Amino acid sequence: MPFFPTARPVARYLAALAVALFVGAGVANAKPLNVVATTSMIADAARQVAGDRAEVTALMGPGVDPHSYRQTRSDIAALARADLVLWHGLYLEAQLEEFFLDLGKRRNVVAVGEAVAREKLLSHADYEGRFDPHVWMDPKLWETVVYAVRDALIATDPDGAATYNANADAHVAEIEKLVDYMTSVTATVPKQSRVLLTAHDAFSYFGRGYDFDVLGIQGISTESEAGLRRVEELVDTIVERKISAVFVESSVPERNVRALIEGASARGQDVTIGGTLYSDAMGDPGTYEGTYIGMIDHNATLITRALGGDAPEGGFQGKLAAGS
Repeated sequence: MPFFPTARPVARYLAALAVALFVGAGVANAKPLNVVATTSMIADAARQVAGDRAEVTALMGPGVDPHSYRQTRSDIAALARADLVLWHGLYLEAQLEEFFLDLGKRRNVVAVGEAVAREKLLSHADYEGRFDPHVWMDPKLWETVVYAVRDALIATDPDGAATYNANADAHVAEIEKLVDYMTSVTATVPKQSRVLLTAHDAFSYFGRGYDFDVLGIQGISTESEAGLRRVEELVDTIVERKISAVFVESSVPERNVRALIEGASARGQDVTIGGTLYSDAMGDPGTYEGTYIGMIDHNATLITRALGGDAPEGGFQGKLAAGS
């Protein structure tokens, strides 16, 4: 199966979309703005920037894999009613790309992940023209996305420009503090232990930013298959480098990680699950881990502690749930 799946035609949705657009036609924008985002990370950025000026809905909640997500009829209706639609792009929403490109001809649709400069994106030698979409794993890159969300809100609601600018700057200031924390705690992980092995290759931007070797059982997309040879190669790496902890992800089944642990154990290397990382979705709404800052704080703190570094159990702001 290809590393990046091919999006299916969306012609069957167009009739339903046309009906929804007709129903929504001619309705004046009301305050607060109706904003629909694909991922929870983008929705969080929109809420932080918009404040009370928008009601923000995320199509994909906790544990939902954006690589394989397909729009429903209720999604189509919500998108048709929205004043602003925010999606990530960079082929993250692989099964939705054609749909959003078509929707963008009719509605106010912005791919905010595309704002990151191409020279800062990670590519893959086997897939020309495609980039790793997981830019939120490096908070410095995510700042660019926050400002792209701000710009989309200003273009939609110019009267709110002052609010959007102030809120975006305040949110980015908090992200900068998180960056300082991450830099400090991850530096305490011993050099020989700086290997992050997870269910799929979602953490390469984190690895580049904080000096970890990152290995994924599956590729950048969870739609790619984890073959037996790949599992065997990773078992070899675990044994050779004496890796003691691997990680599961909240939005990816853990069966492949379990296979690695069993394979390493059969060869005399004890490996534990270091914990569950948030990769393509945040935690539950209403929790600290259900915010972008909480999600990344959780990941950085858990990785540091599981791999032998020193980080406070409560994380960056002392807000992490016990045992998270």
